[in-house]
This record gives sequence, C-alpha cells and structure tokens, in this order.
Amino acid sequence: MLQSWPRSLQRLRQRFALVLTGPPALAFVPALCLAAFWFGGEGALVVLAGLLPVLYLAGGNFHGRTALTGEVNTGILPRNVFEEFIGQTHQKLQATGAHSATLFLVIEEFEQVAERFGQAAADTVAQRVGERILATLRAGDKVGQMGDSRFAICVAPVRHLDLELCIQLAGRIQSAVEEPVSVDGTGIYISASVGFCQHSRAPGKTGADWLEAAAIALREAQKRGPSAIRAFSEQMRRASKASAELRDEVVRALEGGQIQPWFQPQISTDTGRITGFEALARWSHPDRGMISPAEFLPAVEQAGQLERLAEVMMYHSFAALKAWDGAGVDVPQVGVNFAGSELNNPKLIDKIQWELDRFELTPNRLAVEVLETVVATAPDDMITRNINALGELGCRIDLDDFGTGHASIASIRRFSVSRIKIDRSFVMKADRDPEQQRMISAILTMAERLDVETLAEGVETVGEHVLLAQLGCSHVQGFGIARPMPFEKTLDWIDRHNTKLEDVPHIMNNKSH
Repeated sequence: MLQSWPRSLQRLRQRFALVLTGPPALAFVPALCLAAFWFGGEGALVVLAGLLPVLYLAGGNFHGRTALTGEVNTGILPRNVFEEFIGQTHQKLQATGAHSATLFLVIEEFEQVAERFGQAAADTVAQRVGERILATLRAGDKVGQMGDSRFAICVAPVRHLDLELCIQLAGRIQSAVEEPVSVDGTGIYISASVGFCQHSRAPGKTGADWLEAAAIALREAQKRGPSAIRAFSEQMRRASKASAELRDEVVRALEGGQIQPWFQPQISTDTGRITGFEALARWSHPDRGMISPAEFLPAVEQAGQLERLAEVMMYHSFAALKAWDGAGVDVPQVGVNFAGSELNNPKLIDKIQWELDRFELTPNRLAVEVLETVVATAPDDMITRNINALGELGCRIDLDDFGTGHASIASIRRFSVSRIKIDRSFVMKADRDPEQQRMISAILTMAERLDVETLAEGVETVGEHVLLAQLGCSHVQGFGIARPMPFEKTLDWIDRHNTKLEDVPHIMNNKSH
C-alpha cells in the first residue's frame, strides 16, 4: 500500500502540470485576455496576444506534449513512445552495467471476447488489464500499449535481476491479469501468456533488438499456452529466423510447383473397390527433400497463402481426375481440403465452377473436405453460404476429423454433409479396445439414421479394417490400405489393387442393402 503513494503523487503532479501547460490551459485564454484588457487596456492585450504563442511553443506543447497524453492519463505509454524509451534505457544499461528486462504480454482469445461480449466489453477488459499491470509494478517501471491486446513492460534498472526474479515477476503480473473482469455485472475470464528477455541476454545492439527478443519469447509461450511463460533464448531466435525464412520460401515453392498433391486411396469396405482419393499437400524441397506438412502448413497459413494452396491442390487434383479418366480407370472423386479462410471467399463458388468447366468435370467428382471444427463454429455467414452453395452445385461435402470438433447433428443437416470421416483417434486399436468399438458403433448408428455415409481415417491394420467393415463403416483409408503417393505412382497402385480384388472374397458388412 505504501509503495502506491509515490506513484499516486507522481500521477497527480503530472495531471496538474498537464492542465497548466498542456492543451487544457487554452480554456483560460479568454479569461486572461479579459483581465489584461481590464487592468492594462489595449496595450496589455496586444502584449498578451504576442506572448502566449511564444510561451506555448517554448513549452514544447505544440508538437510534443500530446505524444505523452496516454501516459499522463493512464500511466501507459503509446507504442512509439515506449519503443523510444526502450532505446534510451538500452543505452543507459550499456553505460552503467545495471540490469533490466522487457516483458511482452498478450490477452489470449481477445477476439473471442469481442465476438461474445461486444467490442466495448473487450476494450474494457484491455483497459482493466493495463491497470492491473501498472498496479503490480514499481513507480519506475514502464508499460507500453503495443496493440489492442498486447502490452510491453520495461523493468526499471536495478543492481540484480536474475532469471528466477524475472519468472516471479511474470507470474505475479499473469496472476493479477487473469482475475475475472467484471463488465456490466458479468465476469469475463481471460488468460495471458508472457515472454521476457533479460537485458544481459538480449541479442543485437539496439533497444529494438531487445524488445523483439521479448516478442519472440511471447510467440514461443503462445505455442505452449494457454497461460505460459517463456524466457528468451538464442535457440528461439534461430528458430524464429528459420520460420521467417520458411514463410518466404513457401511462397516461392507454391509458385514454382514444389508443393503438389499426393493421393491417398479410399476404398469400399463392401466391395474393396476404390471409391476415391484424398489430395494431401506435399513439399518436395530441392535441397532439403520432403518437408513434413506439420512443418510447412503453418508457414503457408502465416504467409497468408492458404487460398493459393487450395487453388494449387484443386488444379492438380482435377488434372489427375482427367488423367485417370484417360487411362480408363474408375476413380469416382477426389477430396480436397478447404480451410475456413478459403471458405470465407465470396468468389469461391465461381472459382470452383470455372475450374470444373475448364477440365470438363461434373461437380460430383469433387469432395470438399471441411474440418468439423469449422462447421461447429461457423455462424450464418459467408462460410455457411459457400458450403451450402457447393452442396447445391453438386459437390460432395465431407466432414473431416469427425468426433473432435463438437459438431451438432443439426449442423450436419444444415450443411448437407454427404459423408463424415471418423477421426483416427477413434479408429486406433479399435479391434482390441471395446470402448473404441462402442464409440464407433454410436457414430455409425447416428450416420445411418441421418442417411450419411461414413469413412474411417487412419486405418493401419487388417484387424481394424475387418472390424470397421463388420460394424458397417462404408469406406476406409489409411496406411493399412496405402500411403499417400505422387500421381505418377497411382496408376500402378490402382492396377495392382484391382488385380488383387479378383482373387480376394469381399468383406461383407452388416448394413442392409
């Protein structure tokens, strides 16, 4: 409590100074002019008129005082002022050998708060977070507003500041911030991630490098979140640099044809025949070889290239369908994954229709694969309209990773889903786990009542394949059937598979026909 007195007095002095020397002082100009004329006549009024602008300019208020208004009013510096302060502090620390740290904090799920409670409530939450950060710090510490939901902190120079003290400080700030915020009688719960960098560990030679190091630590914390705290390390910097380079490379790879679909077959559990292929993005790097989708797909998203990736995948998938048709093999459809950002494109339907016409294909040859999480959270907006329009066009709608995104039965009907793809987490070891079997049976019963086809993903063993056929799952795909392969290898695989079917009896499932 005692520590808050110096801060309160300092703020009071700042506000008083602002009234006397800042823009609010202009309110007193008419009174001053009247008093000058009353006591000194016209001569005094002329002198005052010439003197006031000089005094105002000399005080620096015409161009500089307003830049600090945010700090005077709230104690929080605007971004540009905070960055300038970081640079000055960095130079002082180098000269004095004192210790300090910068911290970066982000309110997680801030956009969801705005969507659920409104932007005004979200702004109130951000304001309360800033106030709580200030209340946790000492008078000499500085806080900057770095965005709607981001704050940066510079610890006042001290003689000793080790890693443990920084972690304790980050933890105190985090605990204060994560207390529920009351807005119009409603308690809003938030979480916050924190990244920090000690000055002694800062890379580079400028305050900007020091601040960026804290931002890198924050990004690492967000990957580990929610409510994670991470300290900057040189390994993080190297990983961040590699990630940035990968984002640049992935754009060139998309345009240079390095990223193309590999195709994984889907087969009927009744006849064993091929019912389609799923197109899966693969990157064949000229120097690094095959790069894992888990590594490059986030880079595609960060580079804002998901829509371009969908275009590339669709083009090559349609070309593959034409080539299979030309070779006289029966591949009914190809599944192409569409993320929420592509489904939000108002011109998506026209684009797909144009590509189908270009390759002279009917819409039913395209299965639009949509993640269950997208369907579960999609409001009645462009995504909903596009999915329904694709169904009306004649495309098949596959609900991907079913069982992981909490899609309701109503949403399955609302989006005219043709087939649900049972997530591999339910399929794994299903032939040996009764609990897995019960879950699959429940999904299949629901699908049958809704007249929706089913496909099980991640089938890796003969036992899983047989069980799924017996339970009534319509289609299967997975390593137990075949791994994804480039188009050049699909024709040989199709030929071998169809040859084997001639000598293998069909696995009959328990569905009525």
